[in-house]
Amino acid sequence: MDKNIDPKVFAIVLNYNGQDCLVPCLDSLYQSDYANLEIVVVDNASKDGSLENAREKFPKIHFIKNSENVGFACGNNVAIRFALEKMADYVFLLNNDATVQIDTISNLVKEAEENPDLGMASPIILSADGNGVWFAGGKISWREMKTVHVPGSQEQNPYETEYVSGCAALIRKDVFGEIGLFDENFFLYYEDADLSCRATRAGFKLRMIPEALAHHAEKSEMVNKKKLYWLVLSGLIFFKKNSRGFNRIWSVFYLFLRKTKNRLNMLTSTSDKDVMIRKAFHDYKIFLRQNL
Repeated sequence: MDKNIDPKVFAIVLNYNGQDCLVPCLDSLYQSDYANLEIVVVDNASKDGSLENAREKFPKIHFIKNSENVGFACGNNVAIRFALEKMADYVFLLNNDATVQIDTISNLVKEAEENPDLGMASPIILSADGNGVWFAGGKISWREMKTVHVPGSQEQNPYETEYVSGCAALIRKDVFGEIGLFDENFFLYYEDADLSCRATRAGFKLRMIPEALAHHAEKSEMVNKKKLYWLVLSGLIFFKKNSRGFNRIWSVFYLFLRKTKNRLNMLTSTSDKDVMIRKAFHDYKIFLRQNL
């Protein structure tokens, strides 16, 4: 593709202690056949030397270092603002534990340029070894109050999705101009679903692009109970914010049932799982009081 003609894309990689994965991620972006591409790494105060290592290997990349771990939404917003100030036409988000193929960004931009109403586009995201599908589209279950990855599709043409994963996503600049950036009330998880809901309500389309592929190797260092805490807390914030009509009524009833179950569990269970769920509900109540 021609750097002088193609829209300007800023690839944004949020890094936190990515010593084992950041360099392969950036290598894959460097090999992209999309010419008008700039890369930004925003680091959330890593302590493993991953930022310094990447700076040494990739001196032409833009690096931004946050003074503390500000989470996914806030960390990415820092880089998105930088990209928009540099006149980006598109932002391409990529997890530091993910990689793209040589034509991934080209295929995503091609689809977006042919469809002006396309606000967010995702590649099919495979597992690191390529033998499984990690994300082929997402659905929001308002009844169960959770987001789910749909099974791998055999569809060869672009198709709609209810939300786009922040693991690998092309986002048109107009989306940010219309609805703003990520909601920084989400520290981890559900910020991508929230942005997707807001984009959809603003009239933008969200699509999976089967011709575009990425690979994702989930990092395992996060303790399961810590992951559970953020999933529960962010999920509560998401469904409180985005439920409409009957779904809003249902969410109130569902939360009442969950709170009742939590109170009963307090009498009988001291498992790490139940302790973290109770903490998430406790912190959610604090969040509600602070955001009335």
